[in-house]
Amino acid sequence: MSTTADLLKRAAELFPGEVVTQAHVRHFDLPLGAGRFALITLDNGHDHTKPTTLGPQSLAHFDAAIDQVEKEAAAGEIVGVGVTGKPFIFAVGADLKGVELLGSHEDALAIGKGGHDVFKRLAGLAVPTFAYYNGAAMGGGVEIGLHCSYRTVSAALPAFSLPEVFLGLLPGWGGCTLLPNLIGADKAVSVIIENSLNQNKQLKGAQVYELGIADALFEGADFLEQSLTWTAAVLKGEIVVERPVIDRGEGWDQAVAKGRFLADSKVHGAAPAAYRALDIIAAAKNGDLQQGYDAEDQALADLIMSGELRSGIYAFNLVQKRGKRPAGAPDKALARPVTKVGVVGAGLMASQLALLFLRRLEVPVVLTDIDQERVDKGVGYVHAEIDKLLGKGRVNQDKANRLKGLVSGVLDKAEGFSDADFVIEAVFEEIGVKQRVFAEVEAVAPAHAILATNTSSLSVTEMASKLKNPERVVGFHFFNPVAVLPLLEIVRGEQTDDASLATAFAVAKKLKKTAVLVKDAPAFVVNRILTRFMGEIQNVIDEGTPVDVAERAVEPLGLPMSPLVLLELVGPAIGLHVSETLNRAFPERFTVSPNLKAVVEAGKRGFYVYESGKPELDPEVAALLKQGDTVLTEEQVRARVLDAVAQEIGLMLDEGVVAEAQDIDLCLITGAGWPFHLGGITPYLDREGVSERVNGKRFLAPGVASVPA
Repeated sequence: MSTTADLLKRAAELFPGEVVTQAHVRHFDLPLGAGRFALITLDNGHDHTKPTTLGPQSLAHFDAAIDQVEKEAAAGEIVGVGVTGKPFIFAVGADLKGVELLGSHEDALAIGKGGHDVFKRLAGLAVPTFAYYNGAAMGGGVEIGLHCSYRTVSAALPAFSLPEVFLGLLPGWGGCTLLPNLIGADKAVSVIIENSLNQNKQLKGAQVYELGIADALFEGADFLEQSLTWTAAVLKGEIVVERPVIDRGEGWDQAVAKGRFLADSKVHGAAPAAYRALDIIAAAKNGDLQQGYDAEDQALADLIMSGELRSGIYAFNLVQKRGKRPAGAPDKALARPVTKVGVVGAGLMASQLALLFLRRLEVPVVLTDIDQERVDKGVGYVHAEIDKLLGKGRVNQDKANRLKGLVSGVLDKAEGFSDADFVIEAVFEEIGVKQRVFAEVEAVAPAHAILATNTSSLSVTEMASKLKNPERVVGFHFFNPVAVLPLLEIVRGEQTDDASLATAFAVAKKLKKTAVLVKDAPAFVVNRILTRFMGEIQNVIDEGTPVDVAERAVEPLGLPMSPLVLLELVGPAIGLHVSETLNRAFPERFTVSPNLKAVVEAGKRGFYVYESGKPELDPEVAALLKQGDTVLTEEQVRARVLDAVAQEIGLMLDEGVVAEAQDIDLCLITGAGWPFHLGGITPYLDREGVSERVNGKRFLAPGVASVPA
């Protein structure tokens, strides 16, 4: 038995739940009389929507296929070998379900070496090899193609990436070594580091070709046929593929330096994956492939056994699984149809909501406000955004006209909402205003209509308390920007019934949002945690710690932006309002910063100015600040902030604000953009020992988002 087979047999024992991918070999004569050709097709036997993954048994099947074509190539029976996937999917990389079960460095090393050994056999065949990227290709799927002599890509390919760094891994089956040697270090750093850290940005087929990863681009309808004709021309010498000379001098070093800068700006050294990948890319400058593969094996094993990867996989599973099957959601059969939507308000938030409902539900949407000018502005915003979609080719002219025809604005709620099935308000964040609005809507809307509130912190129960039918009121809290952030906190008031809640979840699914069921508690989930987090930052500043020290203290978390930049995005006035709301509910833990209040009263939009191109403390804000004489170090600030967050999450779980800690993490990932390498927040608090220090216990069981004990 070969070394490769030994490795894969050992690894297969660690992946009991692997969905096995088969590698089917078929033969045919190429066009143009080019000769007999072998095509390996990867197919996991599931329907076309299920991704093809690569676990140990799948690699073993691929290895067996290579056994077959290797003998045929050596005997002169074939002139080339191609690899493609089932319709719409090439292959999307390693089977992550098994990776999180690995319990030793030796086991992890077996996975890396097993993949390398199989792929190197493909690269070492005695005949030219071709990868036909016919559909989605990610991670190990991309790396299969990198080991081939030539590559074609479908113009219809929707997603192509090396996403490993995003999850806390690195492209460890040749990606870090081969890609820079194919397209140059600068482009490789963009694909491996920049795109991954940019929320796992995907490439389209045309971009794959433009980068030089693929040698030819063909339309999706007859992609394989065109690829085989092109292959025949290459084999006959009628087409010669020319690739640019790679800059192995200063340009390579500059690309790696750029990558380190990008990694620092995103994760601030807090997660190792990007830096390990850059080390390998830097070393790949000498073109020694085997040295690169060995380095990938070691780095892959180290990262597999790291807490950051376990947190990344945990976060991935939350988004892909729990986010699509919300905990506590009622039976979907109870949901009522929604054929018309009403929006109370026509300001920016209300207009964004109207556009979202219009695009996803494609039903009539009507806005109301207090005067015609506001109504016209709201409808105008929606029309303008549809025109932008038309200009970008996202919709055609007929659909643009149809969508515009579905949105309207009126002053009279009776006229607009008498036949609406779902009405959402997005008016001023004041309980009396919202109660009055709901009373007006209840008087004119049908008895079955859902009354939804986009409140960010107010009590849904109190909002519904003066209505005749409070059971149909539900919280529907979106996050800004509405079109970008996936989270939707669905809040159940004390009297909200199952049918109303089921309808809310059904609408959320059609809106393509990640819905999380939340108890009616002050500020719900994300705003409560962020307010406690930012409140501690403001407290230490008020007490005397310099602003820059307080900001730098939390950089090791690798958050998408610093606390005060986030405050600027949210708006100081909104931040103050939420802190005042929580201060009334929990005065012993939530403070109202006098300095934040002074900034709001002065009409400042934030703490920083940007004349130099980077954030610097606004001199006018600096003059407003009144600080004590208690100065903390960055380590002391970080410990204090993390202790506060751990305490708040513990209390929220005790109160039943959400079902489990996993829902807290899902909310922070999808609603606040907290990074995958933290797993949201609770795995990080567990890993750093904060959970036990503050609450006396971990949030998650050992082995969940961590290496098994």
